Amino acid sequence: MMRWLAAVLALCALPAAAQLGNAYAQVLAATSKPLLSRDSADARAFRGSVVFGTYCVTCHGANADGRGRAARLYNPAPANLRESDKNAEYIKLIVRIGGKAIARSEFMPPWGEELTEEQISDVTAYLQSINTRRR
Repeated sequence: MMRWLAAVLALCALPAAAQLGNAYAQVLAATSKPLLSRDSADARAFRGSVVFGTYCVTCHGANADGRGRAARLYNPAPANLRESDKNAEYIKLIVRIGGKAIARSEFMPPWGEELTEEQISDVTAYLQSINTRRR
């Protein structure tokens, strides 16, 4: 009786194993490709969100609304970047050379020697992607 039960269970397990094998193959095929093309707008915005989270969030806040933990220390307060009317070139410029160099807030540091051009472009893409005025 036990051998018969074992044989039936083994036969029932074959289709399940085949289905698992197919599912595994599909997962492997799906994950062997990059999730985002390196040069896509979504990839740039994603990388920019990492840059923003690393360098900007303390002052500008997690929502980029100018309400970061350190914002209360500054007068003028950090800019609300979600509602900025500045174009991409201006954003890159202020990130690169800082606020004081263009007669804006002296508290906005120049990041040009810390960040690469790609990081500056990426954070600009991120800021444009979350901007409520551009929708």
